[in-house]
Amino acid sequence: QVQLVESGGGLVQAGGSLRLSCAASGRTFSTGAMGWFRQAPGKEREFVAAISWNYYTDYADSVKDRFTISRDNAKNSVYLQMNSLKLADTAVYYCAARSAGYSGLSRYNDQYTYWGQGTQVTVSS
Repeated sequence: QVQLVESGGGLVQAGGSLRLSCAASGRTFSTGAMGWFRQAPGKEREFVAAISWNYYTDYADSVKDRFTISRDNAKNSVYLQMNSLKLADTAVYYCAARSAGYSGLSRYNDQYTYWGQGTQVTVSS
């Protein structure tokens, strides 16, 4: 089993930056792809970014060139650096992990086995 704990959310003004962290514990996750998803009030959970075990990345068009996903396998952690934040980025952000052996990138919720509890990001004008 893998436990994921997100941190780093908060309130920030539009145009500002935040860095989210996700710490994994339990079974080694280094061979599984990791991802960030978000869910705004009244909307479905959506893909934000993903990173494979060998550091390939994928981003939703809405965050490309503003967000950067990274991982540190030695620390069992994945990060999401968010710059130039917009009001539309307000959401609960979730960290997710695919099962070991599934190293490929995915934009689909149901291909991730483990989920964190989420961290709130609020962007104000």
